[in-house]
Amino acid sequence: MLVDLSTGEVAASAVKSYTHGVIEEELPGLGVRLEKDWALQDPNDYVEAFIETVSTVVKEVEGQIAPEQIIGVGIDFTACTVLPVKQDGTPLCNIPQWRPNPHSWVKLWKHHAAQDEANRLNEIAANMEDSFLSRYGGKISSEWLFPKIWQILNEAPEIYDEMDRFIEAADWIIWQITGKETRNSCTAGYKAIWHKQKGYPDPSFFKALDPRLEHVVEEKLSREIMPIGSRAGDLTEEMAAKTGLRAGTAVAVGNVDAHVSAPAAAVTTPGTMLMIMGTSTCDILLGTEEKIVPGMCGVVEDGVIPGFFGYEAGQSGVGDVFAWYVEHGIPETYQAEAREQGISIHQLLEEKAALLKPGQSGLLALDWLNGNRSVLVDADLTGMLIGLTLDTKPEEIYRALIEATAFGKRVIIEMFTEHGVPIERLVACGGLPHKNKMLMQIYADVCGREISIAAHLQTPAIGSAMFGAVAAGKDAGGFGNILEAAEKIAKLQEGTIVPIPENQVIYDQLYREYKRLHDYFGRGENDVMKVLKQLKRM
Repeated sequence: MLVDLSTGEVAASAVKSYTHGVIEEELPGLGVRLEKDWALQDPNDYVEAFIETVSTVVKEVEGQIAPEQIIGVGIDFTACTVLPVKQDGTPLCNIPQWRPNPHSWVKLWKHHAAQDEANRLNEIAANMEDSFLSRYGGKISSEWLFPKIWQILNEAPEIYDEMDRFIEAADWIIWQITGKETRNSCTAGYKAIWHKQKGYPDPSFFKALDPRLEHVVEEKLSREIMPIGSRAGDLTEEMAAKTGLRAGTAVAVGNVDAHVSAPAAAVTTPGTMLMIMGTSTCDILLGTEEKIVPGMCGVVEDGVIPGFFGYEAGQSGVGDVFAWYVEHGIPETYQAEAREQGISIHQLLEEKAALLKPGQSGLLALDWLNGNRSVLVDADLTGMLIGLTLDTKPEEIYRALIEATAFGKRVIIEMFTEHGVPIERLVACGGLPHKNKMLMQIYADVCGREISIAAHLQTPAIGSAMFGAVAAGKDAGGFGNILEAAEKIAKLQEGTIVPIPENQVIYDQLYREYKRLHDYFGRGENDVMKVLKQLKRM
C-alpha cells in the first residue's frame, strides 16, 4: 500500500500471494512429510513478495509520484513466526545440507507442534517466585518463540547448533532490506517474554528448562531491542534497484500485523477493543496501567501505542473455521446454486443464514478447530457441534460456527472487564468485517456492544505505512509520532452496528450454554478432545 500522508488515501496497492503458501503436509519439491500440527513457510516468499508488490506500486504511480517522494517503508508480520538463520541472515532452509530438515524452515504462528514444550515451560515457570506468567494470562502458548526453539533443540539439535540467530520473520525481512539486524519491541514483548524494564527472564530459568538453553538469549537472540516507530535503518542500494525506491529510504522496525492496525483504526485510547478479523482474530486494547488478566496473550508497555500498556488476546481460528466448512461440508447443490447466481458460496450461505433467527438452527458449536488462544491457551482443544438432526441444513451449521466465534469473543471481553480493563465499544478491521454483514450483526448482538468498522480494508498495511512515515520523521515530510499519524490517516466507516435487543435475549441464553461447554471441555473436567487428538497422533 502506498499512502498519501496529506489525505490518508491509498495512492496505489498491489497483492502477491506467497508462492508456497502455508506448508502443512510436505516440504515443497523434497517429498519430506510433515507431522500433525506443523505449519511452515518459505522465507524466500517474503523477499519475493516485497520486491514484486513494491515494484508494482512504484510503476503504477510512475510519472505521478517520484521515488524520492516515497519517504518511508513499514512492514508488519504475523507473529510468532520465526526462523533459524546464519550470522549473515541466510536461512538454514536455503542451505542444501539442511533444506530437507523441516526444522530449518520458518515456523508459522500456527505451528502447534511445540505444545509439549509449552506445557513443560508453563509447569516450570509456575513454580518460579517472580514468575512472568501472570503478564501472559497464566500460560505461554505453543505458538510463541521459546517453545518453538526448544522443540528444535529437542528434535533437531543439529539445527539448533547450526543456527547463529533465531529471529522473527518481521525482523528478518527488515534485515533483508536494510542489511542490518534489528529486533522489535512488539514481538519481543508479546512473543518472547521480554519486558521493557526487566528484559528477558534470568538465564537460570532457561537452564531449568534445559541446561542447553541456559544462554539461549546471548547465543541465539539479542538483548538489543528497538521500540516500535523507530528507524531500523535505510533501504539498501540492492533493494532500491529491485523495487524502484530510492536507496536510503527510511525503514521502520518490524511490527505485528494486529498491533500495527490499532492506530490505523483510530484505536489510540483505552476503552475500545480492536478486533482484527481474518483467518484468526487478534484483539488489541489499551490501558493506563498493567492489569493481570487470565488467558490474555500478554500486556506490554508501549507495545501498541507509546505511553500505554497494550493488551493482546485472540482466537486461533475464525475465518479459517468458515473456510474449512465451505471447503469440506457444502453439497454440490449449493455450489451449483451459487454458480447460477454468480456469487461466492460464502455469499450464498450468508444470504440463507441471515434468514434464520437466533436459536432457530438448534445448534451450538465450540470454535476450537485450531485450538484455543484466549482464554484457555490450549492448542490441543478441538471443535465441537451439538444439536445435529437429519433436518440440519448447511446454512444452519454455517451460522452456528459464526455464532461460536462470537461467543468466544464474549468470553474474552468478559475476562478483561472482570479484571479491571474496561471495554465500552468494539472496532473491527480485516477482511471479514468488510465481507459479511451478518457476521458483524451477530457479534454486536452476542457481545452487547456497538461495533465500528475501519474504513481501510488493508488496515495492517496502512498502519505499517504510518509507522514508516514516523520512522522517516517530520523533517522528511512524515510524522513526529504515531498519534500524529493517526489523527491524519485513521478512518472509520460511517455509522455503527448496533445490538438488536430481542436477539440479545436469545443469545444470552445460548451463551450460558456455550460457557458450560467451554468450561466442561476446556478446563479439564472432560479431556475427551485431548484423548482423541493423542490417538490421532499415534
